[in-house]
Amino acid sequence: MLLLVLGGCADSRYYWQSLTGHWQLMQAARPVDDWLADPAVSHGLKQRLQLAQDIRQFAVSALHLPDNASYRRYADLQRRHVVWNVVAAPEFSLTLKTWCFPVAGCVGYRGYFAQEAAQNEADSLRTQGLEVSVYGVPAYSTLGWMNWLGGDPLLNTFITYPDGELARMVFHELAHQVLYVPDDTLFNESFATAVERLGSAIWLAQKATPAAQRDYALFDARRQQFRALARATRARLQEIYKENSALEPVHQAQAALKSEAMDDFRKAYAELKASWGGYSGYDPWVAQANNAALGAQAAYDELVPGFEALFVQQGRDWPRFYDAVKQLAKRPQEERVQQLQQWALQTTI
Repeated sequence: MLLLVLGGCADSRYYWQSLTGHWQLMQAARPVDDWLADPAVSHGLKQRLQLAQDIRQFAVSALHLPDNASYRRYADLQRRHVVWNVVAAPEFSLTLKTWCFPVAGCVGYRGYFAQEAAQNEADSLRTQGLEVSVYGVPAYSTLGWMNWLGGDPLLNTFITYPDGELARMVFHELAHQVLYVPDDTLFNESFATAVERLGSAIWLAQKATPAAQRDYALFDARRQQFRALARATRARLQEIYKENSALEPVHQAQAALKSEAMDDFRKAYAELKASWGGYSGYDPWVAQANNAALGAQAAYDELVPGFEALFVQQGRDWPRFYDAVKQLAKRPQEERVQQLQQWALQTTI
């Protein structure tokens, strides 16, 4: 995810909360070495910070991700999430509402440093007849543009993640510093997700303990099963929404089919949950699942198989892969999406 304070905004109040929220975060951050040397810091936190630094170095040496100031400082924000994102979509569409910014371009979310402000924005969007989802975000990227101020810091919002998840988070956010394409959240997030998946697999195989490998394998298997279920539900809803006429009889039929699809989604999730022994990590997401939530999730996995296929085509060579992605990004949006979809069908990881 990108912090939109970078581009500015016509809404001065929104711009101000972004600017002040990020500034407070930067002020709270201290170099990791300072935390490690502080006798008041718990042994557990020091272990996590040292692991994060090892992961950070691996990102540079093995994955050729940027070697800069990012993730070499740490901040405890005293809250569970760094920002709360608001996403919205029409009643019969998975296409997200977008907000546009001078530098960052148009994106399908709006982030707030205060949960109350995010909820207020969500309430306003609902009055416009939109379906809305609000969710907490553990990290965001400033694309390396803030490295002169100390870079993006490690945060308490994700430092306690399991080892594999911590590595995944660092790799994802650093990937945004490799490439960012304005007006294309799907391309940007799918690329970063591909880097996190490919990179974390290598890190786990080479650096993680057997216990961490087992924990990640179990967690990721569940995640992939859940995403497959959500992906199938999106495909089903897209078919329902194809005939999106303003005529009331059409909408009545769509509403009935949509309700049936969502009921089936929740039933299938309940079966998945039972097969996991009652693991309930996705309960909050499922509870508020709607067009907005499903549309937002698509950005993070829809084009991932294509990027993974491109990685294989480039001989699993990271610099070559990044160069190929940069070349692809120069092509028109529709053309690059079609190319990634074609590669995904041709190559299996």
